[in-house]
Amino acid sequence: MNQTRTFLILAWLMVAVLLWMEWNKEQAAPPPAAPTTTAAAPTDTAAVPAAPTATAPATVPDAPAVPQAPGASAETRAAPAASSAVEVETDVLRLMVDGGSVVRAELLGYPRSREPGSPPVVLFDNDPARYYAAQSGWVSTGGAAPNHQQGFVPATGERRFALAPGQDELVVPFVWQGPDGVTIRRSYVLTRGHYAVTVRDEVVNAGDAAWQGFPYRQLLRGTPDVKRGMTNPESFSLTGATWFGDGQGYLRRWFTDYEDGPVNATDSNTWIAFVQHHFFSAWLPDADGAARNAIALDTDTSSGAPRYLIREMAAAPVVVAPGQQATSSARLWVGPKLVEQIQAQQVPGLERVVDYSRFSAMAWLGEGLFWVLEKLHRLFGNWGWAIVGLVVLVKILLFPLATAQYKSMAKMRKFQPRMQQLKERYGDDKQKFQVAMMELYKKEKINPAGGCLPVLLQMPIFFALYWVLLESVELRHAPWMGWIQDLTARDPWFILPVLNIAVMWATQKLSPMTGMDPMQQRIMQMMPVVFGVMMVFFPAGLVLYWVTNGGLGLLQQWYMLKKYADAPPAKA
Repeated sequence: MNQTRTFLILAWLMVAVLLWMEWNKEQAAPPPAAPTTTAAAPTDTAAVPAAPTATAPATVPDAPAVPQAPGASAETRAAPAASSAVEVETDVLRLMVDGGSVVRAELLGYPRSREPGSPPVVLFDNDPARYYAAQSGWVSTGGAAPNHQQGFVPATGERRFALAPGQDELVVPFVWQGPDGVTIRRSYVLTRGHYAVTVRDEVVNAGDAAWQGFPYRQLLRGTPDVKRGMTNPESFSLTGATWFGDGQGYLRRWFTDYEDGPVNATDSNTWIAFVQHHFFSAWLPDADGAARNAIALDTDTSSGAPRYLIREMAAAPVVVAPGQQATSSARLWVGPKLVEQIQAQQVPGLERVVDYSRFSAMAWLGEGLFWVLEKLHRLFGNWGWAIVGLVVLVKILLFPLATAQYKSMAKMRKFQPRMQQLKERYGDDKQKFQVAMMELYKKEKINPAGGCLPVLLQMPIFFALYWVLLESVELRHAPWMGWIQDLTARDPWFILPVLNIAVMWATQKLSPMTGMDPMQQRIMQMMPVVFGVMMVFFPAGLVLYWVTNGGLGLLQQWYMLKKYADAPPAKA
């Protein structure tokens, strides 16, 4: 198998994968909501499960249903109540918190674009058109309890909290006073440089009777505005829900697949998340995360456009006797998919939110390749040169296999004149030509498929690298040099795609086209242009990878041809 065929196989595979993914998303897209003749009351959120009755056992069913949301006015949905909302700011986050919900989150270190003065990325959003919030509260068995809509109020008169210079931790307090002497003190704890916010509830029972309640945490958002297109990285990154439990492992569902039906499961050591290209939000367990939780997914359509819900709720109640207190806490992640900080959370399975692949083996390969890429970035201080260094390392690793491939190609090129003579001798009798050519291969010990195995072994690495470069937020808006100031955007001057065409054309000239008819040869001659034009729309980091890989392959092929095909064989 020659190098031109290798490029052709890779091109066909890439186009096939992109077309399949795009078709799959189109097939999974939910039908538009049918118009109704009566106006439904707008809703703010999906409600938590109804509290069990007094005669029910003090446990939560394994699969709690998700009932309809309580009604709320448009003003309530647009912004939290002025009496309860506070603004919180650290060096990396600016949040709006109303006690039960984080209703807005700006990522201060991540502008929406590279334009000067570009506003930061907004993850949670209280705009009804882009609604997205993290919510938490309690359900009590027979008594009163605060939920994410009402109950918690600021514990102090402050309406703005900011991390001061030299301060590493910021605590934002809220409180709920129950009618039976039960108090829940809620604290949002933020740390400098971190995107994980600890949400801690301290339940104090000063009443005369035991109190018990189930803590719940959930994420709710409207349909995200995703830029579609076969060459847009955002189109292929998972936009949907992911969740994990010790028993069920890591699971995921695109928002467009929510119509497949609700999910209800009970598991231990759980976490839930909504992910998108480069960013995600998640409720993560605290140190005592081995407790069992019920996980539910559902869709709320009562407000018109669908809103997607994922929730976890304690499967066993927190029981607080009179005069006693208890604590329930979790971490809310709101931020980018930073691999190092995600690993620092020490939460099983959380690294999978960096979606290198839906297949475990490819995901592990992607994680390994990113680990190498990150080490090279520390060495070079530039993600572009780290990509170049990664290609060099991969080439060194696969050098023996590539050598076998190019050696086979060189031998085929060396005997190309004799193969042409056989073709002229047998004319249109393809069967005799094939028999004579196979006899020549056998006599000269040529393996025409000698390059297939190296190509097949390299393909997983190629595709894993493709997803690593698409998914890694560390490369977002990262410059390389000169005209490439954003490796995740396309080359503004199309220099890299033109170089890619040149490299493919030169590679093709060195590659034998033995046994091909004129039509096949013309198709091969068009491949550099076709593949190069396709690369015009890809992120510059990906094209840099292809150009570097192709350039090094061209040099290796040229060397092998000089070594093994320097003297033409005698005529037949």
